[in-house]
Amino acid sequence: MTPQEILQQHGPRETMEYDVVVVGAGPAGLATAIHLKQLAAKAQREVSVVVLEKGSEPGSHILSGAVMDPRAIDELFPDWKSLGAPLQQPVTSDDVLFLSETGATRTPDWLVPRNLHNDGCYVISLEDVVKWLAQQAETLGVEIFPGFAAAEVLYDEQGRVKGVATGNVGIGKDGEPHEGFQLGMELHGKYTVFAEGARGHLGRQLLARYQLNAGKDPQSFAIGIKELWEVPPEKARPGLVVHTAGWPMTDAFGGGFLYHLADNKVTLGFVIGLDYANPYLNPFEESQRWKTHPAIRAHIEGGKRLGYGARAINNGTPQALPKTVFPGGALVGCDAGYLNAARIKGSHAAIKSGMLCAQALHDALAAGRSLDELSAYPQAFEASWLHQELQQSRNFKAWFKRGKLIGQLMTGIEHWLLPKLGVHSPPWTLHNTKADHECLKPAAQCEKIEYPKPDGKLTFDRLASVFISNTNHEENQPAHLTLKDASVPVNVNLATYAGPESRYCPAGVYEFVAAEGGGQRLQINAQNCVHCKTCDIKDPRQNIVWVTPEGGGGPNYVGM
Repeated sequence: MTPQEILQQHGPRETMEYDVVVVGAGPAGLATAIHLKQLAAKAQREVSVVVLEKGSEPGSHILSGAVMDPRAIDELFPDWKSLGAPLQQPVTSDDVLFLSETGATRTPDWLVPRNLHNDGCYVISLEDVVKWLAQQAETLGVEIFPGFAAAEVLYDEQGRVKGVATGNVGIGKDGEPHEGFQLGMELHGKYTVFAEGARGHLGRQLLARYQLNAGKDPQSFAIGIKELWEVPPEKARPGLVVHTAGWPMTDAFGGGFLYHLADNKVTLGFVIGLDYANPYLNPFEESQRWKTHPAIRAHIEGGKRLGYGARAINNGTPQALPKTVFPGGALVGCDAGYLNAARIKGSHAAIKSGMLCAQALHDALAAGRSLDELSAYPQAFEASWLHQELQQSRNFKAWFKRGKLIGQLMTGIEHWLLPKLGVHSPPWTLHNTKADHECLKPAAQCEKIEYPKPDGKLTFDRLASVFISNTNHEENQPAHLTLKDASVPVNVNLATYAGPESRYCPAGVYEFVAAEGGGQRLQINAQNCVHCKTCDIKDPRQNIVWVTPEGGGGPNYVGM
């Protein structure tokens, strides 16, 4: 049965009414809800706010490095320290390393560019911060519904967003309801805010429906692959922040990070731009190979790997920032693309964007408005420190698209030399003209990449990694990784690009296997999916479309 047929047979859906509906309990969505409640309390007004979270609890799907700039949380909760926010490990030192295959050159402190200075920042678990923000939100009266995936945008007769519907539960692989069936519910709001993170499922639909990115550069993404380790006490250096460039990347944009937390914990990972050209490149294997470098191995060898995850990252250039408002709603955080790739930071931008949106929501509700465009939100962004910060970093990724050496040189000029000359934003602007999925070359034009086998101590395979991400999906449900045309994976992707989906997915979801009658077919192991969205971004024909599985499915990150 189609979703429409199911609704016709089992409907109507239950409806709940709110002033504001927020999709996504990450830092952007929670900051929106929290600040709106703060403003309403100050004005002695009642505002009803609900936050939907597809993960089993707030934070379970959150993945970030993370070094956090406290500027935005200082504004949201000036007393966050006394309230017990989990920002407990200040950055104590920065190491910026350029790696050769066996050696490393540390950048002298006086030469470190502005974007890589982390004075006053904190090494955090963003999952812990999100859980804390959720507690603060509930204390303020925000309703949070974990395990409810917003699967559909609802529109009124005039084409305005009037809310969302959650996905049905209890639909079998055959598309038919079974004995555990429950119809989704509708949540209507005077305004709906989308805070799904990079490449949001509903945000992507809104971009297309309202042509929000018309006249903008194509949005550019990277994949971040992260691990959490517990290391021997003698190797712990709480507060040390390490960033690397160079090996193992040769032709592609990429680099590593390694942050020392308290309690002998180290979080580390590798980021690769999804505009890479060689279809044989495997981001997961590159991250494993990077760990074998002596400069990285020295931090974690003898330790134990505790967690694993992966997530697409929006590169956040203002040139690609879409229009963030439309009739009835707004995009915040990485659903819009506010991350600062040059600083390798997004949580402060997410919180700030949520606060700017909340102010616009508060003023609109106080004036009795609904379902219109919150024009005050993008206007406030234009006047904010966040806009200024992103303008300073607007060329970072674009320079690297022109080559590694040019990227490194121009990063030094724009983030080291110009600030010393009193020029805080570059007087030139570069533009990106190609989407990430358009950058793959045919396999015949590229060299195969041979990766070493994992040793099970320092390096691992994908399935062992997915296991410690605590990923789980109800097996008897339709696959949430859908194909527009089932013939494309074999006839195009395999034939022309050597099946890149079998490599770019960091969870082993896509696998080419022998087909009955000869040849090969694509097998989709949807239960492995960690919701990173890489396939939705990188598929060369844009044939893969990620849709929401049943609420609560996916990874359940711990300490990430």
